[in-house]
Amino acid sequence: MRYELFYWPGIQGRGEYVRLALEDAGAEYLDVGRGSPDQDQGVPALEMYLSGDATPRPPFAPPFLKAGDRVISHVANILRFLAPRLGLIDEDEDQRDWAHGLQLTLTDFVAEIHDVHHPLSSTLYYEDQRDEAGRRAELFRRHRLPRFLEYFEQVLEQNPRGAEHLVGERHSYVDLSLFQTVTGLRYAFPRAMRQLEPDLPKIDALVARVGERDRIRAYLNSERRQPFNEEGIFRHYPELDGEP
Repeated sequence: MRYELFYWPGIQGRGEYVRLALEDAGAEYLDVGRGSPDQDQGVPALEMYLSGDATPRPPFAPPFLKAGDRVISHVANILRFLAPRLGLIDEDEDQRDWAHGLQLTLTDFVAEIHDVHHPLSSTLYYEDQRDEAGRRAELFRRHRLPRFLEYFEQVLEQNPRGAEHLVGERHSYVDLSLFQTVTGLRYAFPRAMRQLEPDLPKIDALVARVGERDRIRAYLNSERRQPFNEEGIFRHYPELDGEP
């Protein structure tokens, strides 16, 4: 099956969590938002679904995935659907529930990361809420950033099947999602991450392993991997990283 991923062009955003799963599995997919409107792709194609013109069950926002006649929205929901089909989770139901819970925790983490640079509203420019963002960033670096990362380090440490993976004894979609989150944080908060990562050896090792997977390495070195920038979730503003 060829999947169709719908997400805004020009940024990795939340769509990248789905892209990584598709790329890691070698799945055939079309990145609709990056296509040309002349070929019924691009932003107009996304808007057809968001408006309800293309489906009676419109998603609230990208990313969403079209698989045959099905349209699935929300990152954690999409990955829960894809993972068994792509071989990115074991068949054990308990493990699937555990993985989904971890992915939802990452969803919460990503929302907090975004809200550092947009603490008042996503409808305002960063420059319109810079002072509030500075205060939010200081609290985030001091409390929430270590809290989330220490939790995932603990999950790796306490995995009965070994500390190489978050779920069970084999690579899963949650490993990919933690990889993306940590990679984004290294871009957005390099100073804060340099201070924290010596105490997170298992996360560091997992991120390194994921980055060396054959298909992931090829994807990261390809034009399909869009660079981090100051339009997406992970934005590097030096003043928010505690830099003078």
